[in-house]
Amino acid sequence: MSCPNSLLSNPRKIATLRLSKVSGHTTELLEIQSDKPTFHVLFIPGNPGVVSFYKDFLESLYELLGASASVTAIGHISHTEKNWEHGKLFSLQDQIDHKVDFIKQELQNIELPIVLVGHSIGSYISLEMLRSLEKVTYLIGLYPFLMLNPLSKQQSNIENVAESSILSALLSFSVATLGLLPQCTLRFMLSKSLGSSWSDTAIDAACSHLLQYHTFRNMLYMALMEFRKLSEMPDWAFMRENHEKIAFLFGVDDHWGPLQMFEEISKQAPGISLSIEREGHTHGFCCTEAGSEWVAHHVASLIKKKISS
Repeated sequence: MSCPNSLLSNPRKIATLRLSKVSGHTTELLEIQSDKPTFHVLFIPGNPGVVSFYKDFLESLYELLGASASVTAIGHISHTEKNWEHGKLFSLQDQIDHKVDFIKQELQNIELPIVLVGHSIGSYISLEMLRSLEKVTYLIGLYPFLMLNPLSKQQSNIENVAESSILSALLSFSVATLGLLPQCTLRFMLSKSLGSSWSDTAIDAACSHLLQYHTFRNMLYMALMEFRKLSEMPDWAFMRENHEKIAFLFGVDDHWGPLQMFEEISKQAPGISLSIEREGHTHGFCCTEAGSEWVAHHVASLIKKKISS
């Protein structure tokens, strides 16, 4: 799938950050409002649930949909720039309930269908939301994390740290100490350590959110809850029953959503729309401009196909 230069020929409508109280929790929303929407796209991030990472992706998606939809990305509780929750830790189920509450609070009375787009664990969260929300008509999971991968050393290492409250606290404190450095120094360090492919948007998000004790600690705690929950078998019956509403995009070399999972879904729920990205983008597609553009094209094409069918 190519990304034509015409996409950049006109100024984009900019995604704006808004704070909202959702079930008593200060929540970061990144949104673009359409003047005449025919549906609403709600984006659920992975872990970390920092919506600022997805700014380029959201703006591309809005434009590719021809301003026919309002687009909102909702961040996870306490994966925020400020420590609104005063160090409290939130589980995977807390984050799922939070997203359901947001729809009931802000979108339930809007007479528009909702398309959920989830990334990584956001794909699992979206599946859980689909269970209880009739307004959700379509779900697209990007590089989905739906089940533990026993072959992934990285998952095992993260789980070992997350299992220890002492190690989690020490690592979070060490990361937060880096966050005390001047912004120009942080940007230089991240640019050198992460590589030149990372976009300015992603580096800004990392500097403002990831190098915070409360955010990093919640990332690890949420990861621990993910590992415990996703050790269970996926609900294949639910996926089969809702196969017409679900699509997944997998990556070629992604330990969070390996191709073994692609094959298992093909076998267990053959009606689900499945795709494989072979352009060389990574699980963290939103960290590069090229990845954001390509995935936005893919998501827009799936939505347009669904609407026209």
